[in-house]
Amino acid sequence: MTNDEQIFPAGKLPLEFLGALLARYTRTDARLVTGPRVGEDVAVIDMGDRYMVVKTDPITFATDQIGWYAVHVNANDIVTSGARPLWMLNTVLLPEDKTTPSLVEDIFCQLHEACESLGIVLVGGHTEVAWGLDRPLVVGVLIGEVPHDRLLTTADARVGDQVLLVKGIPIEGAAIIARERHADLVRQGIAPALLERARNYLYDPGISVVEAAYLAAEHPGVHAMHDPTEGGLATALHEMAFAAGTGLHLYAERVPVLPEGELLCRALGLNPLGVIASGALLVAVAPEQAEGLAARYAEAGIPCAHIADLTPAEEGILLCDAQGTRPLPRFDVDEITHIF
Repeated sequence: MTNDEQIFPAGKLPLEFLGALLARYTRTDARLVTGPRVGEDVAVIDMGDRYMVVKTDPITFATDQIGWYAVHVNANDIVTSGARPLWMLNTVLLPEDKTTPSLVEDIFCQLHEACESLGIVLVGGHTEVAWGLDRPLVVGVLIGEVPHDRLLTTADARVGDQVLLVKGIPIEGAAIIARERHADLVRQGIAPALLERARNYLYDPGISVVEAAYLAAEHPGVHAMHDPTEGGLATALHEMAFAAGTGLHLYAERVPVLPEGELLCRALGLNPLGVIASGALLVAVAPEQAEGLAARYAEAGIPCAHIADLTPAEEGILLCDAQGTRPLPRFDVDEITHIF
């Protein structure tokens, strides 16, 4: 490393740098249907009569309920491909001088209960107390299956699609903030009852998008799904447009920001568009089928809103609000990092 070489901050690598990196250092084969690409969250491998869909994701922000997060965050990416999550492995790395039998059992119990809730079987992994950690880390690997004709990829989104946001933002971010900074927020005057509601976002409305993704996968005209995680809604929209080779117009006033999440972001000076947002789902759907999908969600009691349109790439990725139209910000460093 030279003295003037760039140092990347904590968070995602810039999309352009990552894309160039993957282009240089990855290869394909005849059975790899979807490999490493920016905006695609799973690998898809042809197993003959079906596709195997594989996902890996770490949990690095949360410490409370880390096992629950690990299962649901990985399952969210599997189901956005149209697949069913089936088998899971986890690498559990534990902090030196802080690991007790009860801590380890709590994490394993969380993994077990979350897998049971989704019909996933824990099939292996690795656990160790690791030097240099100040908190537990869980890295999940989840495997699912999908019939050949049911596979969805982010790159399948197309110009003219409406983008629906299912549930709202920032579900995961609000839960993490309330759980990890509870005492500090109480001292700042945030009502304990509000913090308790935000803590419960983990379960209600919940960080899982499995039910919502299954509904979309069965609906005609759905071309792609993507779940906003690190970097929040804004970054997920950039990823969708990047993968599909399109532009995008986001209509800011249509974005459903949940009340407790909005208040916590305001109190901490965070932009809700850039806060980690598992629990929300983006669906790219043909405009003539969008109303029918929204009706299906309403019938299931799941909120959704038409927040964006995919446009020709030359129009750019834009934020439209009362102040006008400008480039949509991208949060390679998640806003939540400012509170850690």
